[in-house]
Amino acid sequence: MMIARIDQQLFEADPSLFLEKAIKDYIANSPNNRLTAFPGEHIWDEPLVGFADGDDPIFQEYKKIIGDFHITPREAMVTHLEKASCGDEKRLSKVSVISWILPSTSQTRLSLRRESVIPSLRWNHTRWRGQELNFRLARYLVSLLEGWGYHAVAPELGKYWKMIRLPNGLASNWSQRHIAYAAGLGTFSLSDGFITSKGIAIRAGSIVCDLALTPSPRIHQNHLENCLFYRDGSCRRCIERCPANAITEQGHDKNKCEAFLIGEQKAIIKRLGREEGYIGRYLGCGLCQTDVPCEAGIPPSKKQRR
Repeated sequence: MMIARIDQQLFEADPSLFLEKAIKDYIANSPNNRLTAFPGEHIWDEPLVGFADGDDPIFQEYKKIIGDFHITPREAMVTHLEKASCGDEKRLSKVSVISWILPSTSQTRLSLRRESVIPSLRWNHTRWRGQELNFRLARYLVSLLEGWGYHAVAPELGKYWKMIRLPNGLASNWSQRHIAYAAGLGTFSLSDGFITSKGIAIRAGSIVCDLALTPSPRIHQNHLENCLFYRDGSCRRCIERCPANAITEQGHDKNKCEAFLIGEQKAIIKRLGREEGYIGRYLGCGLCQTDVPCEAGIPPSKKQRR
């Protein structure tokens, strides 16, 4: 009880600093941040954390960029409160977003660098066990804030979360990468990945709350700045790494990527005799996220490399 009171005092003194530390401590100390098939190895390295104003105009822009189905943080919170039938949605004054990036470990990235067609077993387990931990973290933060009298929701875990089939591929109504961009955590790549200061081999998560948090600055000049292909045309490595030929200079073909993940991989892994040990609904891939200049950080441009 005393620890809870001390934590709440620290939280009220600087909510953003407290929440960032809480997220990092959770990942560092969680017994679930372990690859059980690889004893002693972590799933994720230390997270990056950012914040966004839930009423930032960028969330309305996403309705044009992604689709009008993409919900805003305020819409997510109002829907959550309406389903809870608490009536608080009518007096919702402030909405903030807490976004985080979970970087893959060097061991996991190294294991995938050695592959050219299917993911390594370690990468596959990171994909699925790591996402389980990502959801646990979201639930933990929601519970923490609710315990102190705030409202919070993880949109990706809400019943209103869904995937939408568009002509150019699947899209969700709460894109974690776009949320992370709004929170200043990185920019997009030619492969549709998200390049952060800890690289592109990551997963992202977020929650929405009715707490006033100071937004993190978006320091990038544009939404493609961290990608060398868009910055100076010097890199096409993700094109070379893609076993589905789903990445070209025109971008990422989601439909071709999905067809490879859901269909072709099964035949490939059977042919290679490597079926044992893999988990999840599909193997995963991520080859375009390793053995590339942006694997573990923001790559320097041609001028910076001289």
